Amino acid sequence: MSILAAITLILLIGKIYCMSFNKLPGDIIGMIIVAVLLITATLTTEKSLSCFSSSPVVLVGVLFVIGSGLIHSGIMQWIIRYLLGVPKRRSFALIRLMVPVAFMSAFISNMAVVFLFINVVKLWSRKLKIVPSKLMIPLSYASMLGGLCTLIGNAPNLVVAEFYTQETGKELGMFSPLPIGLACCVVGFLSMAILHRWLPVRKSPDESFESSADYTVELLVPTDNMYVGETVEEAGLHTVNGGHLVEIVRFDREVISPVPKNEFILGGDRLVYSGKIDSLLEMRSTHGLVNATHHVFSIKDMAGNRKLQMASVDAHSPLVGHTMSELDFEETNDVVLIAIARQGERLTGIPREMTLRAGDTLLLEGNKLMPRRFIGNLNFFDSIALPQSGKKTLVSAIIMLVMILMTIFDIMPLIHSCMIAAMAMVLTKCLSIEQLQRSINWRIIMVFAGSVCLGFAIEDTGIAQSIANSINELGGTNPMISLIIICFASSLITQFISNTTAAAVFAPIALRTALSLGVNPLTFTIALMMSVSCSFATPIASETNTLVYGPGGYRFKDYMKIGFAMNFILLVVVLLMTTLIYPF
Repeated sequence: MSILAAITLILLIGKIYCMSFNKLPGDIIGMIIVAVLLITATLTTEKSLSCFSSSPVVLVGVLFVIGSGLIHSGIMQWIIRYLLGVPKRRSFALIRLMVPVAFMSAFISNMAVVFLFINVVKLWSRKLKIVPSKLMIPLSYASMLGGLCTLIGNAPNLVVAEFYTQETGKELGMFSPLPIGLACCVVGFLSMAILHRWLPVRKSPDESFESSADYTVELLVPTDNMYVGETVEEAGLHTVNGGHLVEIVRFDREVISPVPKNEFILGGDRLVYSGKIDSLLEMRSTHGLVNATHHVFSIKDMAGNRKLQMASVDAHSPLVGHTMSELDFEETNDVVLIAIARQGERLTGIPREMTLRAGDTLLLEGNKLMPRRFIGNLNFFDSIALPQSGKKTLVSAIIMLVMILMTIFDIMPLIHSCMIAAMAMVLTKCLSIEQLQRSINWRIIMVFAGSVCLGFAIEDTGIAQSIANSINELGGTNPMISLIIICFASSLITQFISNTTAAAVFAPIALRTALSLGVNPLTFTIALMMSVSCSFATPIASETNTLVYGPGGYRFKDYMKIGFAMNFILLVVVLLMTTLIYPF
């Protein structure tokens, strides 16, 4: 093995380790990979930097804009209003939910679709009298299944297509994956309708936070208290044994939260603390405070000056593995942590001293709780307001339809039609300039570019050819055996790293295997697109699984129970349908 191949393998193993155990955010890993490959000359400067300007990376950024235009013009509201309804049976409810989600995910980022549907599903589940945990996993799965149907539906599709184009000189059409994707959708919907009994009944974080008296204490400051006129820090009332001060309610109903350390104490102030109830109550005698006559702090009180919101910790957030007391997160963002729920259960103890995990749901208070300020750290759901449908809804739908037709009839390449569609969204005011700026997720683009760069290195250093030779030795001259090995191996590894990374790793291997066997590379290409997106078995297998992890109150094993069954069923469908429609 050459030194450059060894460097590439070390980077690959390091990326798998870091992403599996949340050691570093995905965008930082991508940046490190590009830097190391460039510095060590594993890839040329031109090829390393070309990853950022490659078609799939640019296309992902443009698709963020198009998807945002569709969402802000009211497409989501129209679909929710006319397609969800009130089905009487749970299996029918699953189908009514999964079909529109899958359809939208074929053209819009599945992360965006799931992100916006989470709060809708929470409200819909109450209407149907179904616990959210029975609908959240199907929501995530439907978005992944829908993304299989088009080249732009899933990011891995674009990665695999790019390697196919570089190897063969041929470009795939937008709907090249459609026959196999539709088959997977149909089988996936039917499987979920049958396997829905395996979906767990879990308590949602909303319920865990409802009884605020269980995790907050409210104490009144008498007018003759010795600390009146001092700051909360001078009086020793800011951070106390057993918890911390989350807000002050003044006699005129003014709510101060977060509470700065230099805030003065006034007679009649109501001090609200979060943490261990027993320890907090000991302050009454030591500081001359009295019990409040009634509890005013409530999760249901979202109006007025009190700003309470729930947010889920992102899988690759730098918050994972740390406590709030170790970080300056609260001070920097002007928020205060009230409570934490994990797997649907509120954690007892001091919230600021608890080590955070991916999927934890945080109850936060602050006046600047705007989701765009927390991208890459937290995912907010209750703050999502869906725009009403109107004239812009029709305009954005027409723009999308024209883009699809231009691609289908080969009027222009896919990236050109997408660029025009993105510009049209802005020019027709379906999307404002501010919304356009917020729509592009640069963290995902960095992850994407790093993955493509790693894939190039795997191919250029000869690793792909070596692995392809090993697969051919196992499969002999039978291409079906080699295809089975690649599909099952890629589907397995994607449960622990991002499916984009799995696509970048296996795309050169799959193509080299096909060319070594002298068979149709398109067969391996389409099958790989499907298999790397069969990421149903763990909450870290895909971004959408992570998004529903907290709101559904799930445990890690909940995904494995139903996910491995879905993975196996769909891989069988992929292998049978791909070899039938795109024969060797």
